[in-house]
Amino acid sequence: MITKENKEKAISKLARNKKDVGSPEVQVAILTERIKEVTEHVKANKHDFMARRGLMQMVGKRKRLLKYLERTDYDRYKDTVAKCGLRK
Repeated sequence: MITKENKEKAISKLARNKKDVGSPEVQVAILTERIKEVTEHVKANKHDFMARRGLMQMVGKRKRLLKYLERTDYDRYKDTVAKCGLRK
């Protein structure tokens, strides 16, 4: 589970304003932090297939959000990918 501090840090990196928690950029940042944590859990617990399924769902959701962002505003997409440290 993502800690409150990690979530706030992820939000502050990409938020458009102080109260922004729902923009695609922020959602991608939060998902990226959750994916990192669940990835470590799955590495330690190889037989936890439900966690692996949840991880794949999160990766798919992040992929869809990034595809939407790329289609609608390419500059924000490039900025988001760079700040989150994703490959694209």
